[in-house]
Amino acid sequence: MRPPTATIGAVASPLPAEPLRGRFAPSPTGKLHLGNAWAALCAYATSRATGGRFVLRVEDLDPARSRPGLVREQLEDLRWLGLSWDEGPDVGGPVGPYVQSEREDHYARALGRLETFPCTCTRRELRKAWDRAEPGAAAGRRPYPGTCLRAGPRPGRPAARRWVVPAGPVAYTCLFHGRGRGDPAAEVGAPVLRRSDGAFAYTLAVVVDDAAMGIDVVVRGRDLLAETPLQVALARALGLRVPRYLHVPLVLGPRGHKLSKRAGGLSLAALRRAGAAPEAVVAALARGMGLCGPSCRRLSADEFVAVFDPRRIRRDDWVFDPEATAAAIVAG
Repeated sequence: MRPPTATIGAVASPLPAEPLRGRFAPSPTGKLHLGNAWAALCAYATSRATGGRFVLRVEDLDPARSRPGLVREQLEDLRWLGLSWDEGPDVGGPVGPYVQSEREDHYARALGRLETFPCTCTRRELRKAWDRAEPGAAAGRRPYPGTCLRAGPRPGRPAARRWVVPAGPVAYTCLFHGRGRGDPAAEVGAPVLRRSDGAFAYTLAVVVDDAAMGIDVVVRGRDLLAETPLQVALARALGLRVPRYLHVPLVLGPRGHKLSKRAGGLSLAALRRAGAAPEAVVAALARGMGLCGPSCRRLSADEFVAVFDPRRIRRDDWVFDPEATAAAIVAG
């Protein structure tokens, strides 16, 4: 198993002086939790602090997991938190639609510009191929073994479309982690860009949409840092402009587990029902991430913009206790 992408710098940078067009793009697969709120606030602050525009986009590509009714609830939660957006599914804008399920023609055109091949490998077959190549290797991110690329797809099976990543390292810059590089050709090999059920992959959609919507800076959790070299390589192959990136530390639950929208993760909706003030939620996140001190008990979204600076964010993830944190937020 090849190592994941590693950064080669570790110095956070100040926000650029020019206006940055940013975005927040939730998936309607569950209720928004504190981790989502943290990412949304960081994206909002990056745009607002530089005098740029803030875009909201709904990423509902996966029909099996997306729940259309959650879109309205998520927008309500974000507005309750104090966020506003200049463009989005409910306010419109010049580069819509702002819902991915309504943008499939954009992805189809992009896919048609790439050299792809059909693949009928099942997950079980891929696991067997990996185990034969690397017996006893730990599970995780491993490159496509090239089965259908060598022998062709199996007749009678639905086929995904895979793209062979050009060989060589890919460099990128993150405003939090500094310079980094990865080798997606070696680490991934041939990612799926359209699944066998016809759904387009997140990797393709996010690259196409960020370019089409003129996004200058992609703000997201550091768990997606390893995806950056592949997305940069894909943007370059399509002749698209590569945005800046800002990968922030995560808000994690007990024992360092990643929060899940489907599993609850201390949702904004639950905090609202319990009588929490949105300013208390924002302040708790700012305190937990090192942007303000213990005396900071109430902070509006616009006040968060004023204290936001990538150089001041804690370097590690914030692991919190849901019950104690919820009680503190509700108490204000």
